Amino acid sequence: MTHTSSTDTIPDAAGTPQHVAIIMDGNGRWAAARHMPRVAGHSKGVDAVRATVQACVDRGVEYLTLFAFSSENWRRPADEVSLLMRLFIMVLEREVNQMRANGIRLRVVGDVSAFEPALRKLIEQSQDRTANNHKMTLTICANYGGRWDVLQATRAMLDARPELACAGAAISESDLAPYLAMSFAPEPDLFIRTGGEQRISNFLLWQLAYTELYFTDAFWPDFGAVELDRAFESYRARERRFGRTSAQVAMQTAAP
Repeated sequence: MTHTSSTDTIPDAAGTPQHVAIIMDGNGRWAAARHMPRVAGHSKGVDAVRATVQACVDRGVEYLTLFAFSSENWRRPADEVSLLMRLFIMVLEREVNQMRANGIRLRVVGDVSAFEPALRKLIEQSQDRTANNHKMTLTICANYGGRWDVLQATRAMLDARPELACAGAAISESDLAPYLAMSFAPEPDLFIRTGGEQRISNFLLWQLAYTELYFTDAFWPDFGAVELDRAFESYRARERRFGRTSAQVAMQTAAP
């Protein structure tokens, strides 16, 4: 299915967001507040992932995208990076059967070439096993960065259509969009960041152009259905104009 840019088409803002994107922040600070090692926060964060995935399925979300490991996270201590890789493997091994049974399709986007061969193979197998599911698409962004995404999409576009290299003025959004890592999904309706920080940290730079932003002080291990519903309540109170006036939005809403 092809989805056009949200700057061209205007989605229905009422009810449940179709696509939710989340930066899962605060695992380490959650652990530190409890005088526990940072790794304990990451382990507890897996439970929050499970609860949030189920809550999104229950509420009719069609796409859930989680920022699990950024291209900048390689700068963290080596033992923490190693733990995150082991957690990724553990989650894939333990959860894929349940995702398959619950109708959840798994997608992993990012530069997975940096991962060890065993992890890359497990990612491929997990995606293949859930490929026919349609209830919700769960996308894990791993070794992902928004700038990387735009750059790799540009390179892929020019490799596929070299004639565009000499016709820069003719390139449109629709030329580039199919090569973006998230081209299979509509642009997010709602972005959530936990942990109290208020920035998007190189996440889905292209796709978040008209997304509603929601920030919460709750650390990721404390996030679940209750916090998700608070974010949805905030979303439903927004007026998504997409360049239009409030009067135009009201007229469209009132139209039969």
